[in-house]
Amino acid sequence: MPPRLRRADPDELARVLALLDAGEEPGPADLKLATKHFMAVLAERAPGHSVEVRVPPYAAVQVVSGVRHTRGTPPAVVEMDPATWLELATGRLHWRDAEGAGRLRASGQRADLAPYLPLVED
Repeated sequence: MPPRLRRADPDELARVLALLDAGEEPGPADLKLATKHFMAVLAERAPGHSVEVRVPPYAAVQVVSGVRHTRGTPPAVVEMDPATWLELATGRLHWRDAEGAGRLRASGQRADLAPYLPLVED
């Protein structure tokens, strides 16, 4: 896992998720905290280097076992905005619905992250 990606403090994450539950939009610092948290969880649950997941401007991580990407454009890329990522990671939005609505771009083999979502713990 990239050194800048680590799980957030549970209380801070709970505060951000409470904002989402209340229908409020988290500010940039909160979006960054939650985005990096869930990217770290994804990297733990789907280790590998065959898919690059990008959530600009906050984070990018390579995940999913398979062919290792080392230079240039990866063979599989997933990109979305932070709000979409948080909705997917928390189960508020399903992969197929996000894809159908054009809220994410996914290309290449293994780019379907649905088997790894949601990332919240029971």
